[in-house]
Amino acid sequence: MITMENIEESSSPLRITPTVRALSSALRTTRGNAHDSGRRDSERMFPEPEKEKLWFKESSAKNLRTRDFLSPSSMLNTLYADGQVPPAVMSRILSVQGRGVLPVAGGEVVDEGLRVRVDRAAAFKAVLDGGATEYLAPAAQRQGYVLLNCPALHPKPEPPTPDSLSLGQLRTILLADHMGSLLRGQGFTVSLCPVLPEESSIVNFLCTLGIDWPTSPACWTNEGREEKIQEALEKSPYREREIERDRRMSGGPGRKKADKGENEGAVRINLKRVFQDEGLQGYDPSLGTCTVHRDSVSHLAQLDLAAADCTVAVATALHVTSCQDEFRQQQIAMLWRASGATHTQRHLVCGPVKTPSSQLSSAQYLQLRRGQMKEASEMKYGDQVEGQTWDDIIRVMSSATIRFELLSTVHTSPVTLDVQREGGVSTKGPRGGVFVMYNCARLHTLFDSYDRGVEKGLYPEIPDGSELDFSALKEEGEWLLLFNYLIPFSELLDQSGQVLDCEGGGARVNLKTEQICKFLVSLSKDFSSYYNRVHVLGEPLPHLFNQMFCRLYLLRALRELYHSALETLNLPPIRQL
Repeated sequence: MITMENIEESSSPLRITPTVRALSSALRTTRGNAHDSGRRDSERMFPEPEKEKLWFKESSAKNLRTRDFLSPSSMLNTLYADGQVPPAVMSRILSVQGRGVLPVAGGEVVDEGLRVRVDRAAAFKAVLDGGATEYLAPAAQRQGYVLLNCPALHPKPEPPTPDSLSLGQLRTILLADHMGSLLRGQGFTVSLCPVLPEESSIVNFLCTLGIDWPTSPACWTNEGREEKIQEALEKSPYREREIERDRRMSGGPGRKKADKGENEGAVRINLKRVFQDEGLQGYDPSLGTCTVHRDSVSHLAQLDLAAADCTVAVATALHVTSCQDEFRQQQIAMLWRASGATHTQRHLVCGPVKTPSSQLSSAQYLQLRRGQMKEASEMKYGDQVEGQTWDDIIRVMSSATIRFELLSTVHTSPVTLDVQREGGVSTKGPRGGVFVMYNCARLHTLFDSYDRGVEKGLYPEIPDGSELDFSALKEEGEWLLLFNYLIPFSELLDQSGQVLDCEGGGARVNLKTEQICKFLVSLSKDFSSYYNRVHVLGEPLPHLFNQMFCRLYLLRALRELYHSALETLNLPPIRQL
């Protein structure tokens, strides 16, 4: 009997997580089959899924030839006597189903463990028939307000310029931009802080990199909020009083008088008391008493401005900072708390950017990469590299190179750049952003070629997916592209929001900010290998059309996958390269 629930489950997008969960549930021993397992109830062990993985999703081309999921023999030996899976359990595994669960075609116990194969033709049809749109966006939409604060852009006391901006600071700006795009895609309302003076050199520099940062007219001031923040700190219960300051000062009467004169009227906040009283974890224990200076008040007023549009009771402020500036940003965070702000504050800390035997500003770095990109384009295309179209291509490709160089590494780790001026940028080989953009362009070229073939009458229009037999997709590279990239992508997009949802933890938050870049590079390697091996647009013979159309469905979904992933990096796709 077909129920509404069955229909809903069969039409739900296929996901890796619910599939692993269903397989894990089917594998665990229940009291009903305790005798089959050969263990007494008291002897049976149930590993916690969070601590021990019952199943592993395969990803390598070699393993995917024989299996898609594996429960290793070590786990089977833990669950069952001699690792023998009872027939009833095997039956449950082969018949797993549910919302988002991949269809199972078969399974057996081998030396490595219990392997399971997915019904690949059914999976291809389920994903591609509808255009794969549900696989290109986050699996779940969230609600919340995230304030992304980038200390590198705050005036100290003057706003930064491209020539004063270090590469480490540029890394934090690119990371904040990437996080903003990811979080908006998940449904969060995102504010960027600080507001920058429009038409300033730093705004123009960010625009060149594809970063749309909020701006204000040059004549705009935030004095009203600064006065409000100053007053709140003066009245803060964490303000240090005269008697406390005198008790803390040392060095003799002369020293006391001098210090007192220098700090006459200054507001000092006991930061240590702030995080101790509020029970905040992970803050530097050496945070002591801090004198409130004008640049600090300006920083806090910008935070207050960015949080003004927040429609929820408590927002999350994510301070994206370099490791060199972390201590200073912890001071700012505690000052904001002392002024009365109740928002959750987390710190996303980036490791340094190293350039052995060379020192470059952000402006020089962009100029170097842009020059190398133009030189590489001229070597390949000659005199064609002229005009606005090529200027735009070189600008985007330079931005892609820089983003992948600075964002492909775990954010807490250092990045080491090769900035030798004689070095080149090539589309050959897995060279980060250039390689990714090149392979995305190849997909556009493929579909342009197909459209020209349709115009000439060589090929018919692509039919509706319901008319195709997706069992024609038998090449191992085709399943690898679907199983490793199209199906898992939406769950990959979810991860940053899930971490922000977690309560508790320390001041630092560790997000897997490198995953999108690594995903795109890995995708490009596997797509390039497939595309170089398989002739997609075959002879215009009717008996070959079904396979060709199935491949076009797969590659069209892959093209949209590229677009969705590049959008999180604010990189527009290049149609031809």
